[in-house]
Amino acid sequence: MAHRKRILGALGVAAVGVLALGLAGCASGDSGSDSGSGGDEMTTVGFVAVGPEGAWRQANEQNVQDTFTEAAGFDLKYAPATNLDQKSQIDAFTSFVDEGVDVILLSATEASGWEDSLKRAQEAEIPVILLDRGIEPNDTSLYVTRIAPDNVEVAKEVGEWAKAEFPDGGNYVVLEGPAGVGVVNERNKGFDEGVAGSSLNLVDAQTANWSAEEGKSVMETMLKANNNDIQFVFAQNDEMGLGAAQAVEEAGLTPGVDVKIATIDGTKAAMEALADGTLSYVHEYNPLFGPTALEVVEKTLAGETVESYIIVPSEAFDSPEAAQAVLADRKY
Repeated sequence: MAHRKRILGALGVAAVGVLALGLAGCASGDSGSDSGSGGDEMTTVGFVAVGPEGAWRQANEQNVQDTFTEAAGFDLKYAPATNLDQKSQIDAFTSFVDEGVDVILLSATEASGWEDSLKRAQEAEIPVILLDRGIEPNDTSLYVTRIAPDNVEVAKEVGEWAKAEFPDGGNYVVLEGPAGVGVVNERNKGFDEGVAGSSLNLVDAQTANWSAEEGKSVMETMLKANNNDIQFVFAQNDEMGLGAAQAVEEAGLTPGVDVKIATIDGTKAAMEALADGTLSYVHEYNPLFGPTALEVVEKTLAGETVESYIIVPSEAFDSPEAAQAVLADRKY
């Protein structure tokens, strides 16, 4: 069955580096640590991470680790989830609170179920900064800020491109990430806004769990169920889109010609596929926001205020030429 939940966050919108809205109760407490750029003490950062989940996640978490180094004055404690299990994340989060780290970075595997953990950190006066994924319900009093590209806007741009690309309509399918993840809900919301008023016809939407293998399998099923009568695929990440392209080709169709495929993330593999015409549209979801997180940590521990949502700028690529222009310098 298609997963089409619509859960709206109440996040504010701000440009990167614009730091204005404060959060009460999120000071560094009595740790006595200096910020990462000064003093003799190391700033201890607990990173509750997602762990292995594809090229985008690897680039994102490596960028954070490369930013919060000992040379920069930080002791980063990296705690990836066990098999994407939320309980392992909550256990790591609790351990960081008990340990009394200076700040916690949280990339949640699931959107809900974080209230008790966040309240515990708040009581311990340990500020929490969300990286990439938001939480639901979105209680901004429980964390300092969320740092991420704007999923709704990114997916909306994909939808607007599809609407313009198919003025006479066509059948389309959606390959979604795991049910219950806030990113999935945001990307569904944005894409639906982008294609609103078009003649495109949604024939199926299913999760493929961010996986190329599952993307291929799910797309094979969708093609068979619709007698290959599918003209467009919106894949919520690159891996699923690349898997879908394999299924399209094995069905005797030509990706990029008979079936256009749009993806989100902008990994090097996707940009190469766009350059050779296999994919038709790729919207970057910039993973390299470790330096922004470092700036926020330093400002927070210094008692300064920050905006409740810091948006990481991301580009869209709609042609082989656009992909070729950036491939040489692609870092992920």
